[in-house]
Amino acid sequence: MPTVIEQLVEARLVAAAPRMPNIPATLHYDRRDPFAVRMTFPAPATLEGVEVCWTFARELLTAGLREPDGHGDVRVRPYGYDRTVLEFHAPEGTAVVHVRSGEIRKFLEATNELVPVGLEHLQLDLDHGLAELMRDAC
Repeated sequence: MPTVIEQLVEARLVAAAPRMPNIPATLHYDRRDPFAVRMTFPAPATLEGVEVCWTFARELLTAGLREPDGHGDVRVRPYGYDRTVLEFHAPEGTAVVHVRSGEIRKFLEATNELVPVGLEHLQLDLDHGLAELMRDAC
Protein backbone atom coordinates (compact mmCIF):
# COMPACT_ATOMS: atom_id res chain seq x y z
CA MET A 1 0.00 0.00 0.00
CA PRO A 2 1.39 3.43 -0.90
CA THR A 3 2.27 5.87 1.85
CA VAL A 4 2.29 9.01 -0.30
CA ILE A 5 -0.18 10.50 -2.76
CA GLU A 6 0.89 13.17 -5.23
CA GLN A 7 -1.38 14.77 -7.77
CA LEU A 8 -0.53 17.41 -10.33
CA VAL A 9 -3.12 20.17 -10.63
CA GLU A 10 -3.44 23.17 -12.88
CA ALA A 11 -3.62 26.34 -10.83
CA ARG A 12 -4.63 29.66 -12.29
CA LEU A 13 -2.76 32.54 -10.71
CA VAL A 14 -4.95 35.57 -10.09
CA ALA A 15 -2.86 38.66 -10.82
CA ALA A 16 -3.43 42.36 -11.35
CA ALA A 17 -3.00 41.89 -15.10
CA PRO A 18 -6.08 40.86 -17.07
CA ARG A 19 -4.44 37.60 -18.15
CA MET A 20 -4.49 34.83 -15.56
CA PRO A 21 -1.58 32.46 -16.31
CA ASN A 22 -1.86 28.76 -15.55
CA ILE A 23 0.85 27.32 -13.36
CA PRO A 24 1.53 23.71 -12.43
CA ALA A 25 1.22 22.75 -8.80
CA THR A 26 1.44 19.49 -6.89
CA LEU A 27 -0.82 18.38 -4.08
CA HIS A 28 0.99 16.00 -1.73
CA TYR A 29 -0.27 13.80 1.12
CA ASP A 30 1.86 11.52 3.29
CA ARG A 31 0.28 9.09 5.74
CA ARG A 32 3.21 9.77 8.13
CA ASP A 33 1.82 13.32 8.52
CA PRO A 34 -1.86 12.38 8.29
CA PHE A 35 -3.46 15.71 9.16
CA ALA A 36 -1.49 17.75 6.60
CA VAL A 37 -1.55 18.45 2.88
CA ARG A 38 1.23 20.18 0.97
CA MET A 39 0.86 22.25 -2.15
CA THR A 40 4.06 22.90 -4.05
CA PHE A 41 4.67 25.46 -6.78
CA PRO A 42 7.74 25.06 -9.01
CA ALA A 43 10.49 27.69 -9.11
CA PRO A 44 9.48 29.28 -12.45
CA ALA A 45 6.01 30.04 -11.02
CA THR A 46 7.28 32.02 -8.02
CA LEU A 47 8.56 35.58 -7.65
CA GLU A 48 11.72 34.39 -5.87
CA GLY A 49 12.53 31.80 -8.53
CA VAL A 50 12.63 28.97 -5.98
CA GLU A 51 10.20 26.14 -5.31
CA VAL A 52 7.57 27.16 -2.76
CA CYS A 53 5.73 24.67 -0.58
CA TRP A 54 2.74 25.43 1.65
CA THR A 55 1.58 22.98 4.31
CA PHE A 56 -1.92 23.17 5.72
CA ALA A 57 -4.65 20.96 7.18
CA ARG A 58 -6.41 18.41 5.01
CA GLU A 59 -9.55 19.43 6.91
CA LEU A 60 -9.11 23.03 5.69
CA LEU A 61 -8.99 21.91 2.06
CA THR A 62 -12.09 19.75 2.55
CA ALA A 63 -14.11 22.45 4.31
CA GLY A 64 -13.04 25.12 1.81
CA LEU A 65 -14.71 23.22 -1.01
CA ARG A 66 -18.11 23.94 0.61
CA GLU A 67 -17.67 27.32 2.30
CA PRO A 68 -14.93 29.86 3.07
CA ASP A 69 -12.51 28.55 5.68
CA GLY A 70 -9.17 29.51 7.15
CA HIS A 71 -8.01 32.42 9.26
CA GLY A 72 -4.24 32.22 8.99
CA ASP A 73 -1.71 32.01 6.21
CA VAL A 74 -3.87 29.72 4.05
CA ARG A 75 -7.51 30.35 3.23
CA VAL A 76 -9.78 28.30 0.98
CA ARG A 77 -13.20 29.05 -0.49
CA PRO A 78 -15.47 27.88 -3.31
CA TYR A 79 -15.68 30.03 -6.41
CA GLY A 80 -18.41 29.53 -8.96
CA TYR A 81 -19.54 26.10 -10.08
CA ASP A 82 -16.27 24.17 -10.22
CA ARG A 83 -13.46 26.34 -8.93
CA THR A 84 -11.84 26.63 -5.53
CA VAL A 85 -9.78 29.61 -4.47
CA LEU A 86 -6.69 29.13 -2.34
CA GLU A 87 -5.09 32.21 -0.80
CA PHE A 88 -1.54 32.03 0.50
CA HIS A 89 -0.58 34.93 2.79
CA ALA A 90 3.10 35.68 3.47
CA PRO A 91 5.03 38.77 4.58
CA GLU A 92 6.05 39.29 0.94
CA GLY A 93 2.44 39.40 -0.22
CA THR A 94 -0.56 37.27 -1.04
CA ALA A 95 -0.88 34.72 -3.83
CA VAL A 96 -4.36 33.79 -4.97
CA VAL A 97 -4.88 30.74 -7.17
CA HIS A 98 -7.91 29.00 -8.63
CA VAL A 99 -7.97 25.22 -8.92
CA ARG A 100 -10.71 23.05 -10.40
CA SER A 101 -12.77 21.71 -7.51
CA GLY A 102 -13.00 18.32 -9.23
CA GLU A 103 -9.21 17.96 -9.10
CA ILE A 104 -9.21 18.74 -5.38
CA ARG A 105 -12.08 16.30 -4.73
CA LYS A 106 -10.20 13.56 -6.61
CA PHE A 107 -7.11 14.20 -4.50
CA LEU A 108 -9.08 14.21 -1.23
CA GLU A 109 -10.84 10.95 -2.16
CA ALA A 110 -7.44 9.32 -2.68
CA THR A 111 -6.19 10.63 0.69
CA ASN A 112 -9.33 9.31 2.36
CA GLU A 113 -8.73 5.86 0.88
CA LEU A 114 -5.20 5.93 2.27
CA VAL A 115 -6.13 7.36 5.68
CA PRO A 116 -9.86 7.73 6.40
CA VAL A 117 -10.92 11.01 7.99
CA GLY A 118 -11.21 10.50 11.74
CA LEU A 119 -8.56 7.76 11.83
CA GLU A 120 -5.50 9.96 11.30
CA HIS A 121 -4.37 9.44 14.90
CA LEU A 122 -3.76 5.75 14.15
CA GLN A 123 -0.93 6.75 11.78
CA LEU A 124 1.02 8.71 14.38
CA ASP A 125 4.09 7.23 16.03
CA LEU A 126 3.90 9.15 19.29
CA ASP A 127 6.79 7.26 20.89
CA HIS A 128 9.10 8.19 18.03
CA GLY A 129 7.93 11.82 18.08
CA LEU A 130 8.49 12.09 21.83
CA ALA A 131 11.94 10.52 21.50
CA GLU A 132 12.84 13.10 18.83
CA LEU A 133 11.70 15.95 21.09
CA MET A 134 13.69 14.60 24.02
CA ARG A 135 16.79 14.10 21.87
CA ASP A 136 16.69 17.73 20.76
CA ALA A 137 16.19 18.92 24.34
CA CYS A 138 19.51 17.47 25.53
